[in-house]
Amino acid sequence: MPGNGGPRRRGPGLAPGEKLSKGIIKRVIRDFISFHPVLLPVTIVCIITASVISSMPSVFQQRIIAVIERSFGSGDWAGARGEIFRYITILIVMYVVSLAATIAYNQMMATITQGTLKKMRVKLFNRMETLPIKFFDRRPVGDTMSLYTNDIDALRQMVSQSFPQMLNTSIMIVTVISIMLYYSVYMTAVVLAGVALMVVVTRLIGGGSARFFFKQQQALGKEEGYIQETISGAKVVKVFCHENECREDFEKLNDELFRVSSRANKYANTLGPVLNNMGNILYVIVGISGGVFVSAGIRNIGIGGLPFSVSLVVPFLSMTRMFCGQVGQVSNQINAIVSGLAGCERIYRVMDEEPESDDGYVHLVNVYEKDGELAETQDNTRMWAWKHPHREQGTVTYTRLCGDIVLDGVDFSYNETKQVLFDISLYAKPGQKIAFVGATGAGKTTITNLLNRFYDIEDGKIRYDGININKICKKDLRHAVGIVLQDTNLFTGTVMDNIRYGRLTATDKECIAAAKLAGADSFITHLPDGYDTVITGNASNLSQGQRQLLSIARAAVADPPVMILDEATSSIDTRTEAIVARGMDALMKGRTTFVIAHRLSTVKNSDVIIVLDHGHIIERGDHDELIAARGQYYNLYTGAFELE
Repeated sequence: MPGNGGPRRRGPGLAPGEKLSKGIIKRVIRDFISFHPVLLPVTIVCIITASVISSMPSVFQQRIIAVIERSFGSGDWAGARGEIFRYITILIVMYVVSLAATIAYNQMMATITQGTLKKMRVKLFNRMETLPIKFFDRRPVGDTMSLYTNDIDALRQMVSQSFPQMLNTSIMIVTVISIMLYYSVYMTAVVLAGVALMVVVTRLIGGGSARFFFKQQQALGKEEGYIQETISGAKVVKVFCHENECREDFEKLNDELFRVSSRANKYANTLGPVLNNMGNILYVIVGISGGVFVSAGIRNIGIGGLPFSVSLVVPFLSMTRMFCGQVGQVSNQINAIVSGLAGCERIYRVMDEEPESDDGYVHLVNVYEKDGELAETQDNTRMWAWKHPHREQGTVTYTRLCGDIVLDGVDFSYNETKQVLFDISLYAKPGQKIAFVGATGAGKTTITNLLNRFYDIEDGKIRYDGININKICKKDLRHAVGIVLQDTNLFTGTVMDNIRYGRLTATDKECIAAAKLAGADSFITHLPDGYDTVITGNASNLSQGQRQLLSIARAAVADPPVMILDEATSSIDTRTEAIVARGMDALMKGRTTFVIAHRLSTVKNSDVIIVLDHGHIIERGDHDELIAARGQYYNLYTGAFELE
């Protein structure tokens, strides 16, 4: 299974040439409404108010010019001044209302934008918490982080700028067309013919822009994934003098990002000037058409019943300029909208991933013993049992948590093409130590991953205390199985916080006892602030062995009856291993323990040693039995064959 340094794979984004799903806009809008059911409608009302008022100056312009035309004929300039003043006063009041509505919706949009991003991050993170391990196996960490940075930021720009602008533009276009039709159907037809041509050009150029803006988001995710894995493996890069190769690989990814970004922005930057000049040409055509209609005395057709005149043609020119400007605004927002939708597409694809299924109904509960029977209690008795409801009989039984593990005929594969485990059968009685030995890829870690249902088996049975683990709630099952991994993961916080991560209800005294058990107390007390020392960056200021000791202490404080040690001492030197050996023996005492180790010296005292080869169990027995059998284990132990 690939880690951060494994082969880079394309995430679950769209394949080259694939289009955005048709329902993505509806889904985004539906989320906006659900996030802000009250604030969003109020904001839309303010946008509509501001847009409609912004479209009205042409109406007053027509009326003022009509008053001037009439005054030229009648000579009544006194009455004209009063009427013009009234129109100007009304227009000023409308502009004040428009200004107030604009300020209001901009303030509310700031709240809506940040609220949407906050809830989207929470929704995305919560979804990721429910996804199975296999999702993270196939996706680079950097590409996943890109969802929270680049894709969310693209969504921010779309929500804060593009959507309000598009709504504002749509309302203004509808309002302006309505005014145009009120004045003249002929003149409106001229304008719409020119706008139709502009829309065709927008689709031709904007379509290419959309395609490459989505590829830009994909390329950005790949580049960030590569940067993340290179930085996290910086020591490995330097150890093997791989700097030049890393630069070459990065330049290839960066060149691809440059290529698609350049093409996307070329389309976007070409569209604006083209539409502006088409708007200027249309402005001239409308002016000429109006002059022809007026001079030819053509009878006008319009809802308002006004004749062709200068008072009608001049406002039409203003409305044409406004109309073309709004079409240009649409084109200017295309890149932001497409980038935002591309980001949403990637986010929603993660949200649409199938969550980790859990149909378990057997739970782990606190119990106490009364008259030889187990009874459930809400008190923390530190005595646990499996609560097993029998639906058909309508009864409930309690099984004491012991740590009895049985695998019966287990088959497993990570994908349909390659089976990993074949007919694995074994048992581990409470308190036994079971060791897995075999070359890398033999299936050792896979077996332990199946015990806590990181993956589900294809065939066979796994039973915990006689209960099929498929019936056990995953959360409770994992509480009953402790694990110490080869790769340590510590989190930002104090040393005490990291130990308590194993059991959040543990007291300081219990955490210190777990650290002493693991052999970590001696180095912790020498840290600047002891157990209150803050560690960051996965505790890079600690040695690998010290980090592993903290990981072991974290498992110890969880105090489960079953413990998995997956190469737990692989990063500890021989001297440190001797120090921790006593603590490990104490940790394993009374627990069912599964040990994976390349150092065969650490498995000699195991109750059962199981030798694996390509997913098959080829030998089993204790150390003396396997040595006497002079088989694969004997060859490995004597050095005739290497584990690798």
